[in-house]
Amino acid sequence: MDSLITAAAHALAAGDPLGALKRVALRDDAPALALRGTAMAQLGEFDRAKSLVRRAARAFGQREAVARARCVIAEAEIALASRDLGWPQRRLDAARATLEAHGDRVNAAHARYLTIRRLLLIGRLDDAAQALAQSEPASLPPSLRAVHALGIADIAMRRLRAGAARAALGRAWDAARQAGVPALAAEVETMAQALDAPAARRIARGGEQSITLEQVEALLASDALVVDACRYRVVSASKSIPLASRPVLFALAQTLAAAWPHEAPRNDLISTAFRTRYADETHRARLRVEIGRLRKAVRGLAEIRATPKGFELAPSSSHEVVVLAQPLDEKHAAVLAVLSDGEAWSSSALALALGMSQRNVQRALDALAASSKVQALGRGRARRWLSSPVPGFATALLLPAPLPGD
Repeated sequence: MDSLITAAAHALAAGDPLGALKRVALRDDAPALALRGTAMAQLGEFDRAKSLVRRAARAFGQREAVARARCVIAEAEIALASRDLGWPQRRLDAARATLEAHGDRVNAAHARYLTIRRLLLIGRLDDAAQALAQSEPASLPPSLRAVHALGIADIAMRRLRAGAARAALGRAWDAARQAGVPALAAEVETMAQALDAPAARRIARGGEQSITLEQVEALLASDALVVDACRYRVVSASKSIPLASRPVLFALAQTLAAAWPHEAPRNDLISTAFRTRYADETHRARLRVEIGRLRKAVRGLAEIRATPKGFELAPSSSHEVVVLAQPLDEKHAAVLAVLSDGEAWSSSALALALGMSQRNVQRALDALAASSKVQALGRGRARRWLSSPVPGFATALLLPAPLPGD
């Protein structure tokens, strides 16, 4: 390998895409194309990066299986950074198998972590945790050890384990500092800020306050009866009742909990649960039926008593009733939460990550765009959505994939 290619590869490994481009910008041989593609990806030019990496794969030819596999990994990372979650996973699996067969452990591990990051984005935490448990990061470079720790921290945060998340972030920070990649250190810092940021709103006795993830964890472990509007369930220290598939019952439970220790008027319950301003006898009859179903669902945690004007919640053993709500009082908070990573998302990728229909996601995006909370880039299939102004430089890729050789 010539000196310019080697110098460009070292520049990419240090997180200096402009330095890499200065060395190989005018070259069209396969290693140079691969390095140019990775550099353009680090600068946020994903379409151009994808084209360059594909040209590099073709230029390497059939006999250079390892180099072609590395190009596939680079293309997969570009797809991940541009939130193309529909990119064919089987190509990445085949590339990883090729690298493992040829003894390229580092790039094979890189491919494995790309798969884990995709699983985290689409919410498959159990699969991601299992894949992380099977990994052995001790023998890997610091950059991949940092990615491993970031994956553990991400899962811990989503499972409301703040202590485990903070410990993993400490390991990620140490590894990122050893790696010396600015984009990687920025990723660790961003996740650390998310850990300390308000994670939910605590609503009780007519007041509300923002609380962190650690406070959410403590609240759910306490003896309070919690109506969790973030995960659509009713929780006490000993039991959790999921109501995500029963939205009417959850709406009634949330209204009753928000009114506690006072009663919730019938009209308030009807308007919240049935989404109507005008209540008649049919609504009142339906309310009695749904309240009966809710009584059965929360039996053992609370009683629901009829009052002259409505109904009231009476916890069985808890001393307090709390509503745990989204940190933003926003109808489309889930969409905003996903867009808060600062990356550009397609509506199809958002639908996949949120488990919603693409049409519902599009309606939410249109509503958020009308209130200037998100912005769109591009048109048609190339349209992407952002929650913040477009930066001058993007560091979407956590680390560069070593393409031409180490």
